[in-house]
Amino acid sequence: YKKLTSSQTVERNFSYDHFYNEDEKKNEPGRSLTTMVSLKGAGYQVTISKSRVESEDLVQLIFAITLAVTVLLLISLLLINRFLLQRIWSPFYSTLGMMKAFNITQKDEIKPNNTTIDEFNELNESAHAMAIRVRKDYHELKNFTDNASHEMMTPLAIINSKLDSLLQTDTFSVAQGAIIEDIYTAIGRLIKLNQSLLLLSKIENKLISDIQTIDFQELIKEKMIQFQELFEKNELILKQQLEPCKVNMSKYLADILLNNLFANAIRHNIYRGSISIILNSNMLLVENTGKTDQLNYKLFERFSKSAGSEGTGLGLAISKQICNLYGFEISYHYFENAHQFKVKF
Repeated sequence: YKKLTSSQTVERNFSYDHFYNEDEKKNEPGRSLTTMVSLKGAGYQVTISKSRVESEDLVQLIFAITLAVTVLLLISLLLINRFLLQRIWSPFYSTLGMMKAFNITQKDEIKPNNTTIDEFNELNESAHAMAIRVRKDYHELKNFTDNASHEMMTPLAIINSKLDSLLQTDTFSVAQGAIIEDIYTAIGRLIKLNQSLLLLSKIENKLISDIQTIDFQELIKEKMIQFQELFEKNELILKQQLEPCKVNMSKYLADILLNNLFANAIRHNIYRGSISIILNSNMLLVENTGKTDQLNYKLFERFSKSAGSEGTGLGLAISKQICNLYGFEISYHYFENAHQFKVKF
């Protein structure tokens, strides 16, 4: 404080400044009140200061406690929420797991346990009924395909047999013989087309399920022996680079896939051309010289074939569906005057 003269006055005001704390023996930030008081007829200017250090420490402490409590509450809520949600949704995830593991060719059914939640019970009943319908449709489709194959092949086989017998007789002219031979050829193509379409239907509807581990290296060696006569007939140069490769798939479909790729490489090759076969653990590459330039990229579609081809136009379409069935990737490339078919496992 300080004494004022009779002519001096002081307005009351607040201010933030630093002052010397006698107790702490140091300057501290504080808040000061400056005012005027009268004592025994004399005026005095009085300044009252209060340290802000304790207040700031208190604010920081309150903030830290509040933050810690908030974080603790959030963690507790998350843990409780996770635990409760896990218990509440466990029937749903159980049903979902059964649906993912459902295999139409096996006898396992979707039979989740009953829960206290009506909506989940309704979902379980619907999933169970759907699985029964799907398996029923699957067996009906399988039976239809098998019956269609048998019923269509029987008359075709009879016609083919009768034509064989007729061709062995001498009771017709040369012109009639040529007509009968054309019919015989057409019947043969019809039989092959019927078999290809039925096979394509079975693959697309996943009716072939004899999955096993296939040694592609040995299977390709067997195929090269089977096609050896055709290689020699066309004087084709066969190059091979085979590494061990094991693939999980149907032995029947693996055989068809290789048959189609080999037959395609021979059928569309040139006389005294070449065929290269490269196999490793990740892919199979069949490369051949060809009669034409780059092929149409729609060659994997049904009935897509080059002009003058005697095939059904389904070989590569079947190969494509086989690859799709097992998650393989088949592609065609034209590189340095050679046609390449690559299958990535």
